[in-house]
Amino acid sequence: MIGTMLQQTFIITTFVMGMMIIIEYINVQTRGLWSDQIQHSPFFQIILGSLMGIVPGCLGSYTMVSLYIHRIVMFPAIVATMIATSGDEAFMMFSLFPATALKLNIILFVIAVVSGIIIHFTVKNRFIGLKGHSDLPLHDHALECHPITPSHSVENIRNLSFTRALLIGGVVGILLMLLTGVIDGSHHLNTLMGKESAIVHDLGHDHDHSHDHAAFEHSGEEPAAVHDHSGEADWIKYSLIGIFLVILFIIISVKEHFLQEHLWQHIIKKHFAKIFLWTLGVLLVIYFLNEYVDLRSWISDNLWVVLALVLLIGIIPESGPHYIFVLLFAQGLLPLSLLLASSIAQDGHGTLPLLAETPKGFAAVKIANLIVAFIAGAAGILIGW
Repeated sequence: MIGTMLQQTFIITTFVMGMMIIIEYINVQTRGLWSDQIQHSPFFQIILGSLMGIVPGCLGSYTMVSLYIHRIVMFPAIVATMIATSGDEAFMMFSLFPATALKLNIILFVIAVVSGIIIHFTVKNRFIGLKGHSDLPLHDHALECHPITPSHSVENIRNLSFTRALLIGGVVGILLMLLTGVIDGSHHLNTLMGKESAIVHDLGHDHDHSHDHAAFEHSGEEPAAVHDHSGEADWIKYSLIGIFLVILFIIISVKEHFLQEHLWQHIIKKHFAKIFLWTLGVLLVIYFLNEYVDLRSWISDNLWVVLALVLLIGIIPESGPHYIFVLLFAQGLLPLSLLLASSIAQDGHGTLPLLAETPKGFAAVKIANLIVAFIAGAAGILIGW
């Protein structure tokens, strides 16, 4: 059991970390988007905030919080951002069920835009919690923050730092495990596609397949027992190979500043252990709960209680506790409406700088988020979605 859990956790964590590195690279490379014209168009602010929100991770929400604190964008835009964002959980959703994650993000974007427009016309205070301009700076636009220098790759290899060597060795090792089948692309990776039967089989337990179709009714997928999902597992394997080839290029070509400050300090040291431990912990909790409680039946019989838990946990300005809802949905135990409510209610770490700067503004944003999340979740429960 532990070996299978560790392999699942390792695959999820490496996929999530890989996507985070690529997103960080793209975001820093395309810096300089902002203009004073943003201040004069509240509707553009809402659209921008919604777009920044659906960018996986917290960089988009961090950016919008910084703009809000500087009074460049207004309250409706920051609410739209936090409704749209799923924090680091977005990386996990795109790793486990990419097609559904894409649909979910489109829905989040629409809800965020509509909510932002409603708030624009109903809330008079455009800068709740702000008393003046803050000294909190936006990200430095210094030249060393622009990472792409492929022509310096040879020089980077010649003057190899310990951090760069460690990262190159780690990525090459992962690629070799994928290519040689140490990370199995046809069996164990099926457990990442939410196939409870595969997970239970791996852990050495019998499984009653009579409820398999019902378990996946909300996503339209066939259960593993009645349909071959090796193609989906291969998709994950090839995606991992592609992602880590891109990461290898990034690690070899970027400047030392980007490597140390962005990749090592901001992403790997800050996120890797947390994502790994939270994922492993949630998988263990789900496994042991399934041993003693029929989670599928309990959740289906207590949807309103689960919605209340979604909203309460959504208050926490932290990525991690929300992983349980992602993994419950991936295993067919949670309806899409409650995953949507969770995605609306939680903001990852995006609201932490807002909480530090203006607790009143943080509270106002969370209240707006929770109201929208309740409406979305309740509507889904009532219509059976």
